[in-house]
Amino acid sequence: MTQTGQASAPERVEIVEVGPRDGLQNDPTLIDTGVKLEFIHRLIEAGVKRMEAASFVNPKLVPAMADGDAVMAGVPRDRGVTYIGLALNERGLRRAIDAGCDEINFVMVASEGFGRANQNATPEDTADLLDRVAILAHDARVPLSATISVAFGDPFDGEVDVNRVAELARRAAAAGVSEIALGDTIGAASPWDVRRAVEAVRAAAPDPRLRLHFHNTRNTALANIYAALEAGVTIIDASAGGIGGCPFAPRATGNVATEDVVYMLSRGGVETGIDLDRMIETARWLETVALRHPVASMLSKAGGFPPRAS
Repeated sequence: MTQTGQASAPERVEIVEVGPRDGLQNDPTLIDTGVKLEFIHRLIEAGVKRMEAASFVNPKLVPAMADGDAVMAGVPRDRGVTYIGLALNERGLRRAIDAGCDEINFVMVASEGFGRANQNATPEDTADLLDRVAILAHDARVPLSATISVAFGDPFDGEVDVNRVAELARRAAAAGVSEIALGDTIGAASPWDVRRAVEAVRAAAPDPRLRLHFHNTRNTALANIYAALEAGVTIIDASAGGIGGCPFAPRATGNVATEDVVYMLSRGGVETGIDLDRMIETARWLETVALRHPVASMLSKAGGFPPRAS
């Protein structure tokens, strides 16, 4: 806090754009590889430098992500962008390496109910598996991160013990991940939950960078991001248009919208490197051309402020 009692803001926040993966994986509209690549191109033009581009999961269970190899083969490699591939198991991790992902995000799970539905694994199973497969990424010299899903609440089991989240973070750090993300998969968190979780994870795993991933299911995502910034977190996931959700989490709605986050941060003088107008254009393109259904973001409807002359 500053002497005036106001929370101090970081000078810069890194936004990891998750629209091409988490945004599209549960959308009712299945779009082809060419449209996904246009989406990625638009995000790059808006200033995105790090994004989840694909996931390497069972295509029968998540058909929207069946073309991960083709997406990675088509992404531009001359724009200084880091492309992240998501994996749940050894096969997925090997596919992500072979596809040329710049970074791999392995998913752990903080509660058994969702773990059984999403990965057919318990929290301990996912930690044990990370121990076994991390060496593959390390040998390939591909940076490895770990997302702890349902870190703030499970759609089947309810409340999640923050001590379990901290223990998973400790296991991930021991496996050599460079970054840990806490996933509010069903949008259950409050700002107070965020601070508790950040403090617990930092105590258990002080070395990896910390990233936060919020869904806006209960309209708390922006407040949670503010709490994360107050706690010293400077890496945030977001999805253009606020699209997204999880196929295995009942009533899970979209991610926090990238343009909404950029607007809030820019009003606070926080740099993101993302062009708000271009991101709003991308959200409107998703709504009218790519997905052809309304998207959830507020800025795609209201525009920025002060309003620009048309």
